[in-house]
Amino acid sequence: MNAQGLRASLRPGVRLREVFGWAMYDFANSGYTTVVITAVFAAYFVGSVADGAEWATLAWTSGLSLSYLIVMLTMPGLGAWADRVAGKKRMLMWVTSGCVLSTAALALVGPGQVALGLFILVLSNTFFSYGESLTASFLPELAKPQAMGRVSGWGWSLGYIGGMMTLGVCLAYVLAAQARGETGGQFVPVTMLITAGIYGAAALVTFSLLREHSPPQPHAPVVTVVQSLRRLRQTLREAMPYRDFTRLLACAVAYQGGVAVAITLAAIYAEQVIGFQPQETMVLIFVLNLAAFAGAFLLGYVQDRVGHKLTLGLTLLGWVATCFIAAFSTDKATFWWAAVIAGFCMGSSQSTGRAMAGLLVPPHRLGEFFGLWTFAIRLASILGPLTYGLITWLSDGNQRLAIGSTSLLFILGLVLLIPVDVQRGRLQAQSPA
Repeated sequence: MNAQGLRASLRPGVRLREVFGWAMYDFANSGYTTVVITAVFAAYFVGSVADGAEWATLAWTSGLSLSYLIVMLTMPGLGAWADRVAGKKRMLMWVTSGCVLSTAALALVGPGQVALGLFILVLSNTFFSYGESLTASFLPELAKPQAMGRVSGWGWSLGYIGGMMTLGVCLAYVLAAQARGETGGQFVPVTMLITAGIYGAAALVTFSLLREHSPPQPHAPVVTVVQSLRRLRQTLREAMPYRDFTRLLACAVAYQGGVAVAITLAAIYAEQVIGFQPQETMVLIFVLNLAAFAGAFLLGYVQDRVGHKLTLGLTLLGWVATCFIAAFSTDKATFWWAAVIAGFCMGSSQSTGRAMAGLLVPPHRLGEFFGLWTFAIRLASILGPLTYGLITWLSDGNQRLAIGSTSLLFILGLVLLIPVDVQRGRLQAQSPA
Protein backbone atom coordinates (compact mmCIF):
# COMPACT_ATOMS: atom_id res chain seq x y z
CA MET A 1 0.00 0.00 0.00
CA ASN A 2 1.37 3.45 -0.96
CA ALA A 3 1.47 6.52 1.28
CA GLN A 4 -1.80 7.86 -0.13
CA GLY A 5 -3.55 4.58 0.64
CA LEU A 6 -2.15 4.60 4.15
CA ARG A 7 -3.39 8.14 4.76
CA ALA A 8 -6.85 7.13 3.53
CA SER A 9 -7.05 4.80 6.55
CA LEU A 10 -6.59 7.68 9.00
CA ARG A 11 -8.93 10.28 10.41
CA PRO A 12 -8.67 13.87 9.16
CA GLY A 13 -5.74 15.71 10.71
CA VAL A 14 -3.85 12.53 11.65
CA ARG A 15 -0.39 12.23 10.11
CA LEU A 16 1.41 9.02 9.22
CA ARG A 17 4.32 9.86 11.50
CA GLU A 18 1.89 10.04 14.41
CA VAL A 19 0.52 6.57 13.69
CA PHE A 20 4.08 5.31 13.47
CA GLY A 21 4.73 6.84 16.89
CA TRP A 22 1.63 5.15 18.28
CA ALA A 23 2.63 1.79 16.80
CA MET A 24 6.13 2.19 18.24
CA TYR A 25 4.65 1.84 21.71
CA ASP A 26 3.61 -1.69 20.81
CA PHE A 27 7.20 -2.15 19.60
CA ALA A 28 8.49 -0.81 22.91
CA ASN A 29 6.39 -2.75 25.40
CA SER A 30 6.36 -6.09 23.58
CA GLY A 31 9.86 -6.80 24.84
CA TYR A 32 8.48 -6.83 28.38
CA THR A 33 5.82 -9.40 27.54
CA THR A 34 8.18 -11.53 25.47
CA VAL A 35 11.19 -11.60 27.77
CA VAL A 36 9.78 -11.09 31.26
CA ILE A 37 6.34 -12.74 31.13
CA THR A 38 6.88 -15.40 28.45
CA ALA A 39 10.39 -16.48 27.54
CA VAL A 40 12.95 -15.78 30.26
CA PHE A 41 11.90 -14.57 33.69
CA ALA A 42 8.84 -16.85 33.97
CA ALA A 43 10.87 -20.05 33.57
CA TYR A 44 13.71 -18.57 35.67
CA PHE A 45 11.31 -17.78 38.50
CA VAL A 46 9.78 -21.28 38.56
CA GLY A 47 13.00 -23.23 37.99
CA SER A 48 15.62 -21.14 39.84
CA VAL A 49 14.07 -18.52 42.11
CA ALA A 50 11.49 -21.00 43.48
CA ASP A 51 13.77 -24.01 42.86
CA GLY A 52 11.12 -25.92 40.91
CA ALA A 53 8.75 -26.30 43.88
CA GLU A 54 5.29 -27.75 43.23
CA TRP A 55 3.72 -24.43 44.21
CA ALA A 56 6.02 -22.36 41.97
CA THR A 57 3.69 -22.20 38.96
CA LEU A 58 0.78 -21.24 41.20
CA ALA A 59 2.93 -18.54 42.87
CA TRP A 60 3.86 -17.12 39.47
CA THR A 61 0.27 -17.01 38.23
CA SER A 62 -0.91 -15.60 41.58
CA GLY A 63 1.57 -12.72 41.34
CA LEU A 64 0.39 -11.87 37.85
CA SER A 65 -3.23 -12.20 38.96
CA LEU A 66 -2.70 -9.71 41.78
CA SER A 67 -1.30 -7.14 39.37
CA TYR A 68 -4.24 -7.65 37.01
CA LEU A 69 -6.67 -7.28 39.91
CA ILE A 70 -5.11 -3.92 40.79
CA VAL A 71 -5.42 -2.76 37.18
CA MET A 72 -8.97 -3.93 36.59
CA LEU A 73 -10.17 -2.11 39.73
CA THR A 74 -8.37 1.17 39.04
CA MET A 75 -8.03 1.61 35.27
CA PRO A 76 -11.61 2.71 34.53
CA GLY A 77 -11.27 5.54 37.06
CA LEU A 78 -7.85 6.52 35.76
CA GLY A 79 -9.20 6.42 32.21
CA ALA A 80 -12.03 8.75 33.22
CA TRP A 81 -9.49 11.17 34.72
CA ALA A 82 -7.44 11.03 31.51
CA ASP A 83 -10.58 11.86 29.50
CA ARG A 84 -11.40 14.74 31.87
CA VAL A 85 -8.08 16.53 31.42
CA ALA A 86 -7.13 15.15 27.95
CA GLY A 87 -4.14 13.58 29.67
CA LYS A 88 -3.80 10.10 28.17
CA LYS A 89 -0.35 10.86 26.77
CA ARG A 90 0.84 12.40 30.03
CA MET A 91 -0.33 9.38 32.01
CA LEU A 92 1.24 7.03 29.46
CA MET A 93 4.61 8.69 30.04
CA TRP A 94 4.37 8.21 33.81
CA VAL A 95 3.35 4.55 33.75
CA THR A 96 5.99 3.76 31.12
CA SER A 97 8.67 5.22 33.39
CA GLY A 98 7.37 3.05 36.22
CA CYS A 99 7.47 -0.11 34.11
CA VAL A 100 10.95 0.56 32.76
CA LEU A 101 12.38 1.15 36.25
CA SER A 102 10.68 -1.86 37.83
CA THR A 103 11.71 -4.11 34.93
CA ALA A 104 15.31 -3.08 35.54
CA ALA A 105 14.78 -3.84 39.24
CA LEU A 106 14.02 -7.49 38.36
CA ALA A 107 17.79 -7.78 37.87
CA LEU A 108 18.05 -7.74 41.67
CA VAL A 109 16.12 -11.03 42.02
CA GLY A 110 18.26 -14.11 42.57
CA PRO A 111 17.67 -17.76 43.50
CA GLY A 112 15.57 -18.09 46.64
CA GLN A 113 14.29 -14.49 46.62
CA VAL A 114 10.68 -15.44 45.92
CA ALA A 115 9.04 -12.59 47.86
CA LEU A 116 11.21 -9.93 46.22
CA GLY A 117 10.62 -11.42 42.79
CA LEU A 118 6.86 -11.47 43.24
CA PHE A 119 6.78 -7.90 44.60
CA ILE A 120 8.69 -6.44 41.65
CA LEU A 121 6.74 -8.61 39.20
CA VAL A 122 3.43 -7.23 40.51
CA LEU A 123 4.78 -3.67 40.32
CA SER A 124 6.17 -3.93 36.79
CA ASN A 125 3.19 -5.79 35.35
CA THR A 126 0.76 -3.27 36.85
CA PHE A 127 2.56 -0.39 35.14
CA PHE A 128 2.78 -2.39 31.92
CA SER A 129 -0.96 -3.07 31.92
CA TYR A 130 -1.78 0.61 32.50
CA GLY A 131 0.32 1.50 29.47
CA GLU A 132 -1.30 -1.18 27.33
CA SER A 133 -4.78 0.19 28.07
CA LEU A 134 -3.80 3.81 27.47
CA THR A 135 -2.17 3.16 24.11
CA ALA A 136 -5.23 1.15 22.97
CA SER A 137 -7.47 4.13 23.75
CA PHE A 138 -5.65 6.23 21.12
CA LEU A 139 -6.67 3.87 18.27
CA PRO A 140 -10.17 5.30 17.58
CA GLU A 141 -8.64 8.80 17.47
CA LEU A 142 -6.22 7.77 14.72
CA ALA A 143 -8.04 5.30 12.42
CA LYS A 144 -11.25 5.57 10.45
CA PRO A 145 -13.85 2.98 11.54
CA GLN A 146 -13.55 0.97 8.31
CA ALA A 147 -9.75 0.80 8.74
CA MET A 148 -9.64 0.02 12.46
CA GLY A 149 -8.53 -3.57 11.85
CA ARG A 150 -5.56 -2.81 9.63
CA VAL A 151 -4.29 0.08 11.78
CA SER A 152 -4.58 -2.08 14.89
CA GLY A 153 -2.71 -4.78 12.96
CA TRP A 154 0.10 -2.32 12.15
CA GLY A 155 0.62 -1.76 15.85
CA TRP A 156 0.47 -5.42 16.84
CA SER A 157 2.75 -6.52 14.00
CA LEU A 158 5.32 -3.83 14.81
CA GLY A 159 5.00 -4.91 18.42
CA TYR A 160 6.00 -8.45 17.57
CA ILE A 161 9.02 -7.09 15.71
CA GLY A 162 9.96 -5.26 18.90
CA GLY A 163 9.47 -8.40 20.95
CA MET A 164 11.61 -10.43 18.56
CA MET A 165 14.35 -7.79 18.52
CA THR A 166 14.48 -7.58 22.31
CA LEU A 167 14.44 -11.36 22.64
CA GLY A 168 17.08 -11.68 19.92
CA VAL A 169 19.45 -9.33 21.74
CA CYS A 170 18.83 -11.23 24.99
CA LEU A 171 19.38 -14.59 23.25
CA ALA A 172 22.69 -13.42 21.82
CA TYR A 173 23.81 -12.37 25.28
CA VAL A 174 22.61 -15.64 26.88
CA LEU A 175 24.48 -17.77 24.33
CA ALA A 176 27.66 -15.76 24.92
CA ALA A 177 27.19 -16.03 28.69
CA GLN A 178 26.66 -19.79 28.53
CA ALA A 179 29.81 -20.12 26.43
CA ARG A 180 31.63 -18.40 29.31
CA GLY A 181 30.12 -20.92 31.73
CA GLU A 182 27.68 -18.52 33.41
CA THR A 183 24.48 -19.77 35.06
CA GLY A 184 20.93 -18.43 34.84
CA GLY A 185 21.44 -16.53 38.06
CA GLN A 186 24.18 -14.56 36.28
CA PHE A 187 22.74 -13.94 32.80
CA VAL A 188 19.00 -13.56 33.49
CA PRO A 189 19.47 -10.28 35.46
CA VAL A 190 21.31 -8.78 32.50
CA THR A 191 18.43 -9.67 30.17
CA MET A 192 16.12 -7.66 32.45
CA LEU A 193 18.35 -4.60 32.03
CA ILE A 194 18.44 -5.10 28.26
CA THR A 195 14.63 -5.33 28.14
CA ALA A 196 14.17 -2.21 30.26
CA GLY A 197 16.63 -0.24 28.13
CA ILE A 198 14.98 -1.10 24.82
CA TYR A 199 11.51 -0.42 26.25
CA GLY A 200 12.50 3.04 27.44
CA ALA A 201 14.39 4.01 24.30
CA ALA A 202 11.64 2.92 21.89
CA ALA A 203 8.92 4.61 23.95
CA LEU A 204 10.68 7.94 23.47
CA VAL A 205 9.70 7.74 19.79
CA THR A 206 6.05 7.44 20.83
CA PHE A 207 6.25 10.41 23.18
CA SER A 208 7.87 12.60 20.52
CA LEU A 209 5.36 11.83 17.73
CA LEU A 210 1.98 10.98 19.30
CA ARG A 211 -0.51 13.78 19.97
CA GLU A 212 -3.60 14.04 22.14
CA HIS A 213 -6.64 14.50 19.88
CA SER A 214 -9.61 14.23 22.23
CA PRO A 215 -10.73 17.47 23.88
CA PRO A 216 -11.06 17.61 27.69
CA GLN A 217 -14.23 16.09 29.14
CA PRO A 218 -14.97 18.30 32.16
CA HIS A 219 -17.69 16.02 33.53
CA ALA A 220 -15.32 13.09 34.09
CA PRO A 221 -14.45 12.82 37.82
CA VAL A 222 -11.22 13.46 39.68
CA VAL A 223 -9.96 10.06 40.79
CA THR A 224 -9.38 8.78 44.30
CA VAL A 225 -9.23 5.11 45.23
CA VAL A 226 -12.82 5.09 46.47
CA GLN A 227 -14.01 7.11 43.48
CA SER A 228 -12.20 4.74 41.15
CA LEU A 229 -14.10 1.77 42.56
CA ARG A 230 -17.37 3.67 42.38
CA ARG A 231 -16.56 4.78 38.86
CA LEU A 232 -15.94 1.19 37.84
CA ARG A 233 -19.41 0.21 39.01
CA GLN A 234 -20.97 3.27 37.37
CA THR A 235 -19.15 2.71 34.07
CA LEU A 236 -20.23 -0.92 34.02
CA ARG A 237 -23.83 0.16 34.59
CA GLU A 238 -23.65 2.84 31.89
CA ALA A 239 -22.06 0.41 29.43
CA MET A 240 -24.85 -2.15 29.74
CA PRO A 241 -27.10 -0.46 27.11
CA TYR A 242 -24.25 -0.94 24.60
CA ARG A 243 -25.22 -4.58 24.18
CA ASP A 244 -22.69 -5.58 21.55
CA PHE A 245 -19.82 -3.94 23.41
CA THR A 246 -20.71 -5.74 26.65
CA ARG A 247 -21.15 -9.04 24.77
CA LEU A 248 -17.69 -8.58 23.29
CA LEU A 249 -16.37 -7.91 26.80
CA ALA A 250 -17.79 -11.26 27.96
CA CYS A 251 -16.31 -12.99 24.92
CA ALA A 252 -12.93 -11.39 25.63
CA VAL A 253 -12.95 -12.56 29.24
CA ALA A 254 -13.21 -16.14 27.97
CA TYR A 255 -10.79 -16.25 25.05
CA GLN A 256 -8.25 -13.80 26.48
CA GLY A 257 -8.00 -16.06 29.50
CA GLY A 258 -6.67 -18.75 27.17
CA VAL A 259 -4.36 -16.29 25.43
CA ALA A 260 -3.01 -15.26 28.83
CA VAL A 261 -2.16 -18.89 29.56
CA ALA A 262 -0.10 -19.07 26.37
CA ILE A 263 1.69 -15.79 27.12
CA THR A 264 2.48 -16.45 30.77
CA LEU A 265 3.12 -20.21 30.76
CA ALA A 266 4.52 -21.16 27.34
CA ALA A 267 8.13 -21.19 28.49
CA ILE A 268 7.30 -23.01 31.72
CA TYR A 269 5.40 -25.71 29.80
CA ALA A 270 8.15 -26.04 27.19
CA GLU A 271 10.88 -26.54 29.79
CA GLN A 272 9.01 -28.44 32.52
CA VAL A 273 6.94 -30.78 30.28
CA ILE A 274 8.55 -31.02 26.85
CA GLY A 275 12.16 -30.72 28.04
CA PHE A 276 13.38 -27.58 26.27
CA GLN A 277 16.61 -25.96 27.43
CA PRO A 278 16.58 -22.18 28.15
CA GLN A 279 18.21 -21.24 24.85
CA GLU A 280 15.82 -23.55 22.96
CA THR A 281 12.88 -21.90 24.70
CA MET A 282 14.07 -18.47 23.63
CA VAL A 283 14.31 -19.62 20.01
CA LEU A 284 10.83 -21.15 20.32
CA ILE A 285 9.35 -17.88 21.60
CA PHE A 286 11.21 -15.97 18.87
CA VAL A 287 9.52 -18.10 16.21
CA LEU A 288 6.18 -17.77 18.01
CA ASN A 289 6.54 -13.97 17.80
CA LEU A 290 7.42 -14.23 14.11
CA ALA A 291 4.21 -16.15 13.50
CA ALA A 292 2.30 -13.63 15.63
CA PHE A 293 3.67 -10.78 13.52
CA ALA A 294 2.33 -12.49 10.40
CA GLY A 295 -1.03 -13.13 12.04
CA ALA A 296 -1.47 -9.56 13.27
CA PHE A 297 -0.38 -7.94 10.01
CA LEU A 298 -2.06 -10.19 7.44
CA LEU A 299 -5.32 -10.78 9.27
CA GLY A 300 -5.57 -7.08 10.08
CA TYR A 301 -6.35 -6.60 6.38
CA VAL A 302 -8.45 -9.77 6.21
CA GLN A 303 -10.76 -8.64 9.00
CA ASP A 304 -11.47 -5.33 7.23
CA ARG A 305 -12.54 -7.35 4.16
CA VAL A 306 -14.37 -10.40 5.54
CA GLY A 307 -15.43 -8.99 8.90
CA HIS A 308 -14.03 -8.76 12.41
CA LYS A 309 -16.36 -11.37 13.85
CA LEU A 310 -15.54 -14.08 11.30
CA THR A 311 -11.82 -13.42 11.62
CA LEU A 312 -11.92 -13.66 15.42
CA GLY A 313 -13.99 -16.85 15.24
CA LEU A 314 -11.47 -18.54 12.95
CA THR A 315 -8.57 -17.66 15.22
CA LEU A 316 -10.42 -19.07 18.24
CA LEU A 317 -10.81 -22.36 16.38
CA GLY A 318 -7.06 -22.27 15.77
CA TRP A 319 -6.51 -21.80 19.50
CA VAL A 320 -8.60 -24.88 20.29
CA ALA A 321 -6.41 -26.92 17.93
CA THR A 322 -3.29 -25.48 19.58
CA CYS A 323 -4.37 -26.61 23.05
CA PHE A 324 -4.99 -30.18 21.90
CA ILE A 325 -1.68 -30.41 20.00
CA ALA A 326 0.25 -29.06 23.00
CA ALA A 327 -1.52 -31.39 25.44
CA PHE A 328 -0.67 -34.50 23.40
CA SER A 329 2.84 -33.49 22.30
CA THR A 330 5.42 -36.07 23.29
CA ASP A 331 8.38 -34.58 21.44
CA LYS A 332 9.80 -31.17 20.61
CA ALA A 333 8.95 -31.36 16.91
CA THR A 334 5.22 -31.72 17.58
CA PHE A 335 5.27 -28.95 20.15
CA TRP A 336 6.86 -26.67 17.55
CA TRP A 337 3.69 -26.99 15.48
CA ALA A 338 1.59 -25.95 18.46
CA ALA A 339 3.82 -22.92 19.01
CA VAL A 340 3.60 -21.73 15.39
CA ILE A 341 -0.20 -22.05 15.30
CA ALA A 342 -0.44 -20.32 18.68
CA GLY A 343 1.71 -17.45 17.45
CA PHE A 344 -0.38 -16.86 14.34
CA CYS A 345 -3.62 -16.99 16.34
CA MET A 346 -2.21 -14.81 19.12
CA GLY A 347 -1.39 -11.96 16.77
CA SER A 348 -4.76 -12.11 15.07
CA SER A 349 -6.99 -12.61 18.12
CA GLN A 350 -5.48 -9.75 20.10
CA SER A 351 -5.43 -7.31 17.19
CA THR A 352 -8.95 -8.23 16.06
CA GLY A 353 -10.39 -7.89 19.56
CA ARG A 354 -8.86 -4.43 20.02
CA ALA A 355 -10.19 -3.30 16.63
CA MET A 356 -13.70 -4.59 17.39
CA ALA A 357 -13.70 -2.78 20.72
CA GLY A 358 -12.62 0.41 18.95
CA LEU A 359 -15.70 0.20 16.70
CA LEU A 360 -18.10 -0.37 19.58
CA VAL A 361 -16.82 2.30 22.00
CA PRO A 362 -18.55 5.73 22.15
CA PRO A 363 -16.01 8.26 20.77
CA HIS A 364 -16.54 10.74 23.62
CA ARG A 365 -15.68 8.12 26.30
CA LEU A 366 -12.62 6.40 24.86
CA GLY A 367 -10.44 6.32 27.96
CA GLU A 368 -13.29 5.25 30.23
CA PHE A 369 -14.68 2.47 28.02
CA PHE A 370 -11.22 1.20 27.09
CA GLY A 371 -10.70 1.06 30.84
CA LEU A 372 -13.57 -1.44 30.83
CA TRP A 373 -11.86 -3.32 28.00
CA THR A 374 -8.77 -3.48 30.20
CA PHE A 375 -10.99 -4.67 33.06
CA ALA A 376 -12.18 -7.57 30.89
CA ILE A 377 -8.70 -8.46 29.64
CA ARG A 378 -7.22 -8.36 33.13
CA LEU A 379 -10.08 -10.42 34.56
CA ALA A 380 -9.27 -12.96 31.85
CA SER A 381 -5.59 -12.77 32.74
CA ILE A 382 -6.52 -13.67 36.30
CA LEU A 383 -8.93 -16.49 35.53
CA GLY A 384 -6.92 -18.22 32.79
CA PRO A 385 -3.42 -18.55 34.31
CA LEU A 386 -4.72 -18.91 37.88
CA THR A 387 -6.98 -21.79 36.82
CA TYR A 388 -4.01 -23.36 35.02
CA GLY A 389 -1.88 -23.00 38.15
CA LEU A 390 -4.58 -24.48 40.38
CA ILE A 391 -5.14 -27.46 38.06
CA THR A 392 -1.39 -28.08 37.96
CA TRP A 393 -1.09 -27.89 41.73
CA LEU A 394 -4.17 -30.03 42.48
CA SER A 395 -3.17 -32.68 39.91
CA ASP A 396 0.36 -33.09 41.29
CA GLY A 397 1.97 -31.13 38.45
CA ASN A 398 -0.07 -32.46 35.51
CA GLN A 399 0.40 -29.55 33.12
CA ARG A 400 -0.92 -31.56 30.15
CA LEU A 401 -4.31 -31.67 31.86
CA ALA A 402 -4.08 -27.94 32.53
CA ILE A 403 -3.27 -26.98 28.91
CA GLY A 404 -5.97 -29.31 27.59
CA SER A 405 -8.52 -27.69 29.90
CA THR A 406 -7.57 -24.29 28.50
CA SER A 407 -9.31 -25.21 25.23
CA LEU A 408 -12.63 -24.82 27.07
CA LEU A 409 -11.98 -21.09 27.41
CA PHE A 410 -11.66 -20.67 23.65
CA ILE A 411 -14.79 -22.78 23.04
CA LEU A 412 -16.69 -20.56 25.49
CA GLY A 413 -15.36 -17.50 23.66
CA LEU A 414 -16.75 -18.85 20.39
CA VAL A 415 -20.17 -19.34 21.96
CA LEU A 416 -20.21 -15.83 23.42
CA LEU A 417 -19.09 -14.31 20.10
CA ILE A 418 -22.17 -15.59 18.23
CA PRO A 419 -24.66 -12.88 19.36
CA VAL A 420 -22.25 -9.94 18.76
CA ASP A 421 -23.43 -7.73 15.87
CA VAL A 422 -20.60 -5.37 14.90
CA GLN A 423 -22.65 -3.17 12.56
CA ARG A 424 -25.43 -2.68 15.10
CA GLY A 425 -22.93 -1.95 17.86
CA ARG A 426 -21.05 0.55 15.72
CA LEU A 427 -24.23 2.48 14.90
CA GLN A 428 -25.19 2.60 18.56
CA ALA A 429 -21.73 3.83 19.59
CA GLN A 430 -21.88 6.67 17.05
CA SER A 431 -25.36 7.76 18.13
CA PRO A 432 -25.59 10.90 20.32
CA ALA A 433 -25.51 10.05 24.01
